[in-house]
Amino acid sequence: MKIRKLVSMDASAYIELRLEALRDTPEAFSSSYEEEKDYPIEQTANRLDDVNSTTFGAFADGNLIGVVTLVPDTRIKIRHRAHIFAMYVTPNFRRTGAGKALIAKAVKQAKENGTEQLYLAVTASNQPAKKLYQSFGFTTYGVDKNALKIEDTYYDDELMVLFL
Repeated sequence: MKIRKLVSMDASAYIELRLEALRDTPEAFSSSYEEEKDYPIEQTANRLDDVNSTTFGAFADGNLIGVVTLVPDTRIKIRHRAHIFAMYVTPNFRRTGAGKALIAKAVKQAKENGTEQLYLAVTASNQPAKKLYQSFGFTTYGVDKNALKIEDTYYDDELMVLFL
């Protein structure tokens, strides 16, 4: 397995995996498949080349099988903080170390950027993801009740932080 920063050339593979994620685990993302399915590839390509965020991809046999995005805060008073977004590993590659490798890469990059506090939100009922984040030292500092509503079902988000 290889972990590397995604660039604009990876946009097509990223979109394919992102849409899979939105269909597979809609409760894990604030965006929806319906909102993102028609995004132009140029928009994704530009986002992958954006200097204000870094998206890492996990590859197995040359195929993109997982992603995570690291977004540092840029405003003066909060630039000691960063956020992890859009974490996803395709079901066939869960429990293979892909998720752990992606989070390790994001944490390493955050440290190199001088980040002191790393934040993320995880669906409160997603025990495997919470266990992964806790293994890196993330702790829960709050719960966003009814953070998402999908049809008639509400989902809570646990808010987690890692002090680097």
